[in-house]
Amino acid sequence: MEFTIIIAIATMGGLGFIFAGGLALADKKLRVEENPLIGQVNEVLPNANCGGCGSAGCYDFAVRVVDGKVSPGGCPVGGDETAQIIAQILGVEAGESVKMIPKILCGGGSKEAVKKSADYYGPVSCKVASLVSGGDKLCFYGCLGGGDCVSACPFGAMIMNENDLPEVIEELCTGCGLCAKACPRNIIEMHPADRDVFLFCKNQDDPKRAKEVCSVSCIGCGICARKSDGGIEMINNLGVINYDKLDVSKIPFEKCSTGAIKYLNGKEIPVN
Repeated sequence: MEFTIIIAIATMGGLGFIFAGGLALADKKLRVEENPLIGQVNEVLPNANCGGCGSAGCYDFAVRVVDGKVSPGGCPVGGDETAQIIAQILGVEAGESVKMIPKILCGGGSKEAVKKSADYYGPVSCKVASLVSGGDKLCFYGCLGGGDCVSACPFGAMIMNENDLPEVIEELCTGCGLCAKACPRNIIEMHPADRDVFLFCKNQDDPKRAKEVCSVSCIGCGICARKSDGGIEMINNLGVINYDKLDVSKIPFEKCSTGAIKYLNGKEIPVN
């Protein structure tokens, strides 16, 4: 009996030694040495793993930037400072890094949007409300007010204001874009921080319906498009700004009866 146990132990030990040797040999022959620059780049990244750069995480971004697939300025959280350090590590030009900020393109909060006659009772979630009932507003294009964008922000850079609309705290915002991804109505868009003219509406209803559901809705009159020389075009009853062609001086702000197109934060309209 003891002899059988000894043989079993010896056999298992021998097999273990053989397998270990095989694994060691395979590791030596098949090992792919990691570029040391990847580790250096990864160390200077903020390790937020937010996905705002379009990569799976900070390490994935480090691999891609070392491989030359993305630019050193591709990390929105790290900003220019991180971009410069990465560029020094790689010995390349950092390139221009423009900070992107989420813009809330809906002005139809609790004060402006008309509510449905039946109240919504259920989870306080934009995604759920969108699937179950379309929310408690007659407008099926505007903000649902559930705060999914606020919950998605890992930096505390977004709050729900007293009008039940999300509001960005730009001092805390890193431009990761997670809030925009969390919005089922796509009313949050990422724009350069210095861009300040927007159409604060996503409503695609016909003019009559648009007036009925929200007092600040774009009613699709097309005046802004006709006057802007290509800076604005009408798509599905909604004015869409082409920033590549936009000449702010040609926008007839005063002609917009609902004030849907305007400067951000109520900036004074320049007098031509």
